[in-house]
Amino acid sequence: MKKYIPILFIAAGLVLIGYAIWQVLDTSKKTEVTLEEAKLAIGHPQSEQASFKPKFGEAVGILEIPKINAELPIVEGTDADDLAKGVGLYKGSYYPNENGQIVLSGHRDTVFRRTGELRKGDQLKVLLSYGSFIYQIEKTKIVDKNDTSIITLQHDKEELVLTTCYPFSYIGNAPKRYIIYGKRV
Repeated sequence: MKKYIPILFIAAGLVLIGYAIWQVLDTSKKTEVTLEEAKLAIGHPQSEQASFKPKFGEAVGILEIPKINAELPIVEGTDADDLAKGVGLYKGSYYPNENGQIVLSGHRDTVFRRTGELRKGDQLKVLLSYGSFIYQIEKTKIVDKNDTSIITLQHDKEELVLTTCYPFSYIGNAPKRYIIYGKRV
């Protein structure tokens, strides 16, 4: 009987590894599909921003990060289903040209896997049906996972805020958040 215990542990480990690989591949596939939807959305230009009224879960645009050669779909909303598709726009935050805080969130182990490579001065591009908007990274910071002070939803000046879990290599629910602040150029 004791000789079967190691075999059970190995089998359980293989099942867990298989499940993790399946989740990564599934999320990657969903992100690819959503990116195609986002390309279609921005491929139908709108002359006026006023008619831009996306629904939750809908692909609305693309976040390009040239330094890490990333092209990521932006989805309206940040619930689990939305974040499985790409980068989520936080409910209540603004879009470019609305003079407020634009908050985009993504998982550190999928869409924002390489954001730790970004530095002050690097560019971020937001592509929407009504225009292309370029931001330059001003600063980054690391905060506690319960610190919600970074999401102010201020409506005084336009700023792009990217959020993801931290540390990037952490397994499980990460204890911190990595924040990137961008200023429109």
